[in-house]
Amino acid sequence: MCGLCGSFGSEAHWSDGVADPARTPTADRIRRAAVANETLALYGLSVREWGGRFTLSSRTGKVAVVDTLGAVWPAAEKLTRRDCDPLDEVVLARLKSQCLE
Repeated sequence: MCGLCGSFGSEAHWSDGVADPARTPTADRIRRAAVANETLALYGLSVREWGGRFTLSSRTGKVAVVDTLGAVWPAAEKLTRRDCDPLDEVVLARLKSQCLE
């Protein structure tokens, strides 16, 4: 993953804005978590919105709490101890094949 995403720390992340004025910021974070879960599942992880933050969990019970969606990916790499690149060609191909099923 690009180190730039993880370098913003607790500052506002570009994805924190409300995408649809009809939805609340919490509803937007829940939707973003659902979309991220499609990719995170390939790494044995899941994320959920919790109190304005995100809780990242592994199948083995490891947990990380992060402030922004951008911080999910560095935390995922720490939990899995491997690269977690949502733009990796193999990951994108697996996601595409799931959409076609």
